[in-house]
Amino acid sequence: MATQSEQARTAIIVMGVSGSGKSSVGEGLAAALGIDFVDGDGLHSPENVAKMASGTPLVDDDRWPWLDKIGRTLGDRAAHPAGIVVACSALRKIYRDRIRAAAGQPIRFVFLDAPQSLVQDRLGARKGHFMPPSLLASQYATLERPGADEADVLAVAVDVPVVEIVRRAAERLIEPGARV
Repeated sequence: MATQSEQARTAIIVMGVSGSGKSSVGEGLAAALGIDFVDGDGLHSPENVAKMASGTPLVDDDRWPWLDKIGRTLGDRAAHPAGIVVACSALRKIYRDRIRAAAGQPIRFVFLDAPQSLVQDRLGARKGHFMPPSLLASQYATLERPGADEADVLAVAVDVPVVEIVRRAAERLIEPGARV
């Protein structure tokens, strides 16, 4: 098996609605692959965080600079030479395309496919996060499920423990000849 340094640099987005497990799965996946993890929430501007914390959904003009920053982070070989996993909602195809363009290299997406009822329960139990549960419906309304034209996206159901989600995703991502 080739080492990470002998392979093409890995850049992965763990995507899905708020509360689907992006940060937990992203951290676990980065550890399993031996690469860095960055939570995309930490790349939001203070204005975006304040807007969401007040219960106001972001609009595309709020998102573009954030998505460009995520793409640049994914493509930053100097800061993350072995590779990187970034947690980011990436709910619409146009957002994923914007990230792809800003990254300047091939990236992969792991879509955490989560039923709204499960995520609603998780958000109700979550404390200290700026994203209020009241915005979940707007996230599902915005979500454009990845289609067949996005061969770089792997969908993973989140109805199992995080460790199993990470195992399934890592296995598929390193599988020779995998489409993702």
